[in-house]
Amino acid sequence: MDDITSLRMRIDELDLALVRLLNERANCALEVGHVKERMGLPVYQPAREAEVLTNVRAANQGPLDDAAITRLFERIIDEARRLERQASGLKSPGHAPPGTVESE
Repeated sequence: MDDITSLRMRIDELDLALVRLLNERANCALEVGHVKERMGLPVYQPAREAEVLTNVRAANQGPLDDAAITRLFERIIDEARRLERQASGLKSPGHAPPGTVESE
């Protein structure tokens, strides 16, 4: 097996691990949505989203730069928020304030 085949196989393994972890995270987001509904909390919580982005940038050791990590996690957060809305029984996506991840 040549080097590129081995590397591609490793990438495929990592992709499967990412899918598993993203779905695990999504299940947590669904639960958060249920809790927010019970507590009467809004789905959109910009301070928590900022905290998540700060945490992942602090953990980043490259080769992806912080801007790339931010873009990736903004998309992950968008999907988590969609699941939270779904879990909380909201039928429409609502509107996030201008300049937020959801409004882009």
